[in-house]
Amino acid sequence: MHTIKFKHFQIPVLTMGRGWLVVDKPAGLSVHNASGGDLCSLVLARIQEEAAFEGQIAMEPDFGVNPVHRLDKETSGVILLAVNREMFRYFSNQFESRQAKKHYVAILHGRLEKPAGNDLWGTWEWPLSETAAGRDRPEGAGNRKDCRTRYRVLDYSRHYTLVEVALLTGRTHQIRRHAKLSGHPVVGDARYGSMRAINYLKRNFDFDRLALHARSLILQPPDGAAPETIETPTLPIRMQALFENDMSSPLP
Repeated sequence: MHTIKFKHFQIPVLTMGRGWLVVDKPAGLSVHNASGGDLCSLVLARIQEEAAFEGQIAMEPDFGVNPVHRLDKETSGVILLAVNREMFRYFSNQFESRQAKKHYVAILHGRLEKPAGNDLWGTWEWPLSETAAGRDRPEGAGNRKDCRTRYRVLDYSRHYTLVEVALLTGRTHQIRRHAKLSGHPVVGDARYGSMRAINYLKRNFDFDRLALHARSLILQPPDGAAPETIETPTLPIRMQALFENDMSSPLP
């Protein structure tokens, strides 16, 4: 198992094959569009430094490192990267056909009630615009399209709800916008949440990230007989600490 190490953070490689790799992206790091300082640039530089690593994953030199799917800069977690055209096309087809599945874990403000009945999963179905929006109008302006986000309550603390989330459609910031529309924005969300809450968490708990983590990815490897689940071993330390400390804090 490789860990790509840099001055301020580490990027664990969760698994890899010939032409592709899955890494655990830190929060606050852009996937691309920040040449020399984004995830793809940093991974490319480290692969090129390690000849054995480059040979092991069969990198295509003029293709570089490219993301197969999206992950917001503010969100941490599992992301699939392709290093040659064949694997980029192969995995892209799985995302386009919805065969690939992504699951997230988020900390939401307040107490999100569990769905009524025996089904543990609820669904948010507010239509959203294709482009990003803001806290005053998270659904977005202009034409909106049907969107579906599945959620499952995992646990409660005094002030927060820990949820698992699965995307059934793919709009920009879909989880964050649906969470806001539910009345329970994602903790630390500077775009859709409360700046007062964000400043409070920074000042009192040194918590300065979005509490949204891409926990797992289910896909069909090119040489596998069955779909494979690739996941991070734990929640990010700061998310885990915030939730656990809030659970154990005494009542006023």
